[in-house]
Amino acid sequence: MDTVRQLVMGFPFILFSILLPLVGLYWLLVLLRLAPVELFERDSLRDDHLASALVALGFAGVPTTVALSWLIVLAAGMTLAVELLVLRWLSVGLFIVPIGVVLLWASFALASPIAEILCRQVGPWFHRHHARRSLLGKCVQVVQASSEGHPGRAVLTDDPSCEVQLLGKHDAAENVGEYRVLVKYLPREDAFRSVAQDAFLETRTRLRLLKGKSGSAGPLAHH
Repeated sequence: MDTVRQLVMGFPFILFSILLPLVGLYWLLVLLRLAPVELFERDSLRDDHLASALVALGFAGVPTTVALSWLIVLAAGMTLAVELLVLRWLSVGLFIVPIGVVLLWASFALASPIAEILCRQVGPWFHRHHARRSLLGKCVQVVQASSEGHPGRAVLTDDPSCEVQLLGKHDAAENVGEYRVLVKYLPREDAFRSVAQDAFLETRTRLRLLKGKSGSAGPLAHH
């Protein structure tokens, strides 16, 4: 018991000793409807923020809080396993700091693909419960092009049961059968702005080079 207490209160697991109760408290508040599920989501992917960063890492389709919760829980389990199976038997002294930093990085790196798979599995539940902003970054296929006064319609490529409305700054901004990525949510119209899939991928690659420059060009900047 003392060994477990030392591991839980020692570095590096002490980070999770703080984060895990916060995660539990947050989801309790969500169940009590005192906190929103889409806590970190914004209406656009244009600016650099937490939700945008997670979308770039492949966590589109679920609220940021869900992705973070899976990452923290999985990384905590991996870190604790390594501490129990390896580190507790070694006398590392002050080297525990650099070793702990590497362990934390490795735990989150290994947890990321597993968390992504889990998020993909629970994604449809959030789609059906109208977590609209968390759809930003998702790929859709156009089933009806927009016309004058009427938005277009599209379905998620990985969840055809989820249909969204598309609004462009100009009519007929998309073609039937075209693959597009949702980049901005319009709450008043309950619709999305989108860009062509190829243009989105190209722009996400170039955004790092454009960071810090005013008037960034590209599909995200114009939507």
